[in-house]
Amino acid sequence: MALLEPNCTHGIIHRETTGMFTYHGWPSVCIDADGVLYVVCSGGRCLHVCPFGKTMLWISRDQGATWSAPIIVNDTPLDDRDAGILWLGEKKLLVTWFIHPADVYLGQYADWMKNDSSVEEAPVVLGTLASWQPFRDQPQLGGSFIKRSDDGGLTWSPTIRIPVSSPHGPCRLADDRLVYVGKQMYSREEVPGAVAVYESRDEGYTWSRIGEIAIPAGFVANNFHEPHAIELPDGTIFCAIRAQGHPDASFTVFTTRSTDGGKTWAPLAPTGFVGSPPHLLLHSSGALVCVFGRRTAPFGQRAAVSYDGGQTWTDEYVLRDDANDDDLGYPCSVELADGSIFTVYYQKYKPQEKPSLLFTRWSLEK
Repeated sequence: MALLEPNCTHGIIHRETTGMFTYHGWPSVCIDADGVLYVVCSGGRCLHVCPFGKTMLWISRDQGATWSAPIIVNDTPLDDRDAGILWLGEKKLLVTWFIHPADVYLGQYADWMKNDSSVEEAPVVLGTLASWQPFRDQPQLGGSFIKRSDDGGLTWSPTIRIPVSSPHGPCRLADDRLVYVGKQMYSREEVPGAVAVYESRDEGYTWSRIGEIAIPAGFVANNFHEPHAIELPDGTIFCAIRAQGHPDASFTVFTTRSTDGGKTWAPLAPTGFVGSPPHLLLHSSGALVCVFGRRTAPFGQRAAVSYDGGQTWTDEYVLRDDANDDDLGYPCSVELADGSIFTVYYQKYKPQEKPSLLFTRWSLEK
């Protein structure tokens, strides 16, 4: 795979340097027919894992040169993590996020948060966790969720529960169906932990299960997380998924495809990418672009490019290699009117800061 360093323009979507709640992470971006950019993330946080995340939205009407103030889409009593966004046509938007139940934080993550907090942060973090004790017996508060907007993000629908989760949400097909390939988390559905496929024929209000991606021999369900899918020009649904925790897949991307609308899938196959999780973009040139965060040195953001629908990957672009640690990534891309690619991600702007929302504007080699 050729290693390329494109001419890049880097910028800031949102950065805070004072106060406790300056951590912003796991963003997604979409673009509408007028070229308006919408970016969401889990913002207003204290730590990588903490009780304070909320779903936040920024809007740019000038190709990312300037951004609106943050708009709060969703703020439950628990930690609203990740955020995906999908444009549905006209001024219609769909936003996704997920929540761990309180018991996960009070048990699995409590010591981690205590040890990761500063002296000033610890009393606030642990005090908030203590206030979650009444939620411990309410596992239904956890899960994966959707909100819809019909006016460009000014107002939002009531919350819709969905059985699967992935950082960047569902994809929209040429026939206007939505297909959501995701991990079943806290869903009380058929197969906990499965990578399942759901479809919606009413723009996200209701969903039905249509398929499942099989786990390869020698792996377990916990080796695969955070998929993203896209439709190719021939109607194939192509999916890339984070693979981890296995001697043959420490932190990389596997891919698969469906030729029957998401019902059945080819065996998962490794790409060899050094990084994850993936986001897919079909460029107007026909190139399939997969962006991912690199969490081994040199830390930063990468893009792999395929010119045969994901069968092979011929180019890898270094978008950034200047991060000082591995708390970064979850890049997501859209194509701008001039054919350049606008990729958003989270990364520390300076080493002593918490992560900010950043972007890189770059172009494929001709």
